[in-house]
Amino acid sequence: MSDERDTRHGDGDDTAAVARPSGKRSARRARAASSSAVATIERPSDSAKAATKQSGKEKKAGKGGSGNPIKSLAKFLKEVIAELRKVIWPNRKQMVTYTSVVLVFVIFIVAYISGLDLAFIKGVNWLFG
Repeated sequence: MSDERDTRHGDGDDTAAVARPSGKRSARRARAASSSAVATIERPSDSAKAATKQSGKEKKAGKGGSGNPIKSLAKFLKEVIAELRKVIWPNRKQMVTYTSVVLVFVIFIVAYISGLDLAFIKGVNWLFG
């Protein structure tokens, strides 16, 4: 199954693949492994500086409500929008398919539970009736 939004057409440019996720787990794992491999090849002085900066940020974050709530809300909304851009949204055909599968499943489960309920009612009426 192909994705219409896939920008890779064999032109050898892999930068477009990094910009838009493909939705395939293997590609995500490969990118995560390559980025973690790059992260481990850093100088000790850089990691010490990063740890010092990070501990300073943790101290500031631990103070509680000392920050501006409007700025933190704006930051939160920007992060939400950034995450929503990463989502691979289904197209119309996929949405109709998913919706019909869910509806058929719900109808099946309702019928099954109703049948069990009716069977228990008949059994209780026969036993105590």
